[in-house]
Amino acid sequence: MKSLNEIKIGPKRLTKYEKARIISARALQLAAGAPPLIDVSMLESKDPVIIAYYELLAGVLPLLIKRVKPNGEYQLIPVRILSDVENMRIEKVKELATKIFGIEEREVMRYVI
Repeated sequence: MKSLNEIKIGPKRLTKYEKARIISARALQLAAGAPPLIDVSMLESKDPVIIAYYELLAGVLPLLIKRVKPNGEYQLIPVRILSDVENMRIEKVKELATKIFGIEEREVMRYVI
């Protein structure tokens, strides 16, 4: 699967349950000593959950989401494709927060996670 248009099962975005499952699984790996897949020197916090979230946003996690219909049909969706949608959502939130509330973009990430 190479594009968002090929998703036939479920929403064309990460659900909150999928996002929580991905971040928690990756944070557990990081806490157990797995090397991060992004440069963490630029992050304010070295918390495994924060690192896992930024890895998800960067689209570097080699994971697939399996969405299943009640009749047994399923579809495997790369997390990389869905992370692009998450990035677009965050950009919209940053834009609105800056425009409406005057919050700096850097401060918005505290509330998005």
